[in-house]
Amino acid sequence: MQLVVVGTDLPGATFCDPRGAPLANVHVGVQIRTEPAHLVRGDATDARWELEIRVVADDDGVLDFRGPAVQGPRGERFVYLTWGDVDDAGTFHMFRRAKLMLSRIDPDLVREAARRGHLGASVQLTDERGAPRCARVDPPAITWHID
Repeated sequence: MQLVVVGTDLPGATFCDPRGAPLANVHVGVQIRTEPAHLVRGDATDARWELEIRVVADDDGVLDFRGPAVQGPRGERFVYLTWGDVDDAGTFHMFRRAKLMLSRIDPDLVREAARRGHLGASVQLTDERGAPRCARVDPPAITWHID
């Protein structure tokens, strides 16, 4: 199934990292295995990532997720959005990540999305302090839906 993540309300391309160092070229991307991918500059109007994930059910009907962008142990799967500063050489230096918790989506919604082949997520990428959103992303900062 295709997972389409649309990020809105990006925080901008400048930020101070946790050590207080100024960051001037902030980007956000999805983490594929261990690497950032499909980077979007932090001052973009919005961001969009299209990912292929598989939904599988075990013998008891419990759903699980698979794919290169799926992280975490069984029962606690998620997709990372990774924030980093890109230097003049084009190297991404990660400073925080946000977890989009697949395991917290209503199973009925997941089943219907799998049947249709499409699941959407809308994510507010700026947190309540005006910083790049990080840690586990819960509603209302994320909305799961079928388009």
